[in-house]
Amino acid sequence: MSDERPANPDLRRWGNDALQALSDAFDKVVRSREASPGIDVADARAQDWFDLAHLDPAAPGKFPGVGGIGPAASDRTVSDRPDAGTVETGSAGSGPAGASASGEPAPTAVAAAPGTPAAAPDPEPEKTLEELLAELDALIGLADVKAEIHRQVAVLRVEGLRSKAGLRSATITRHLVFVGNPGTGKTTVARLVGGIYRALGLLSQGQLVEVDRSELVAGYLGQTAIKTAEVVASAAGGVLFIDEAYSLSGDQYGTEAVDTLVKEMEDRRDDLVLIVAGYPDPMVVFIAQNPGLASRFRTTIEFVDYTDDELLAIFARLAEGADYDVPEATRTRFSTLLAATPRGPSFGNGRFARNLLEGAIGRHAWRLRDVTEPTVAELRELRPEDLDDGREPMAPEPPVAPDRLTGDGPADTPTGADTLTGDGPADTLTGDDHPPADEPGTAEHDESEETP
Repeated sequence: MSDERPANPDLRRWGNDALQALSDAFDKVVRSREASPGIDVADARAQDWFDLAHLDPAAPGKFPGVGGIGPAASDRTVSDRPDAGTVETGSAGSGPAGASASGEPAPTAVAAAPGTPAAAPDPEPEKTLEELLAELDALIGLADVKAEIHRQVAVLRVEGLRSKAGLRSATITRHLVFVGNPGTGKTTVARLVGGIYRALGLLSQGQLVEVDRSELVAGYLGQTAIKTAEVVASAAGGVLFIDEAYSLSGDQYGTEAVDTLVKEMEDRRDDLVLIVAGYPDPMVVFIAQNPGLASRFRTTIEFVDYTDDELLAIFARLAEGADYDVPEATRTRFSTLLAATPRGPSFGNGRFARNLLEGAIGRHAWRLRDVTEPTVAELRELRPEDLDDGREPMAPEPPVAPDRLTGDGPADTPTGADTLTGDGPADTLTGDDHPPADEPGTAEHDESEETP
């Protein structure tokens, strides 16, 4: 028995009529194409060619654009290539192709292609060697650092000239070791070194990539080498700055990262500068752990702590850069706070000045919270009290009451230390000579102090 179902005569008849209508429509298109280069879609007859509503009310209606109906290619504002964006025709209201679903004319703006990237902003002009050296010299303090960078620039510049003249050049290591406490300007100078080396033609880009141990070491052995190599590749053409590089010492993960760094330094020696930074003593251990590091880091630059006057100048410069005024009284208050701050390996140096300024800005805003329309002078001025933490001075502590357990109280008081040990005089309540229960207490005893 056959499983085929009998065909619906109405459906077959509708299909045949639809095919016949499409065939007639295409014949008309071919004839019209032969007679003229295009068909005006505003023509009512052209709009009805692909309207199947007379065959079935549920039919989708007109099919604009099929068979080449529409304006000529010269009238299109955007090419109808597959990768093009929205295509608008020459007339916004000329038929279905130029109207929106609501019947309103389609907008004349042309949409951008979905895959077209946004226009990149113009890159900043590269600074010249003179501009970069002037920026270095404008830094507060760091006299020895500036002198060493100028010496490095002179050596590298002359070596470049000798190479252009066809003379032999000695192998000069460009990698640097920065040692010093936090906040002494190591990162700022490293960024300038990248620009200086680029201006000298030693680096192709001169960018600075700053990382620490967490960005070099992976969670498993074998992955650290891959992760470190990727970081080095991102710094190719510029400077890779590793802060607290000594943290890579002492374990197999750090050793794997260091071994990878040594290899990458050799492979990319013509277009990569590595600067490692950290405290002086730990950095000696770090350099000594791998012979490849010791042979590639020949120049060590020490960043000494800023003096009090230099920190005051840094504070004032940061404030002025943010459009704040620092009167003399505020400067004096800064010096007083600085003198009371312990200096140690963890002292923040420039960060101390920056953090103090940020706190002062917050207190300045709080001080003006009730001023409806402060003047420009009030908005700019930092007062001495803005540098304080805002807490009231602590009141003197009351005298400490004698401790019942430590024996600091007088021997003849019931709260002395001997009240529990029995070693006190005979007139104490809890000593060996405690009076009988039926005798009255001593004169010093106050029954109100006893726990009910």
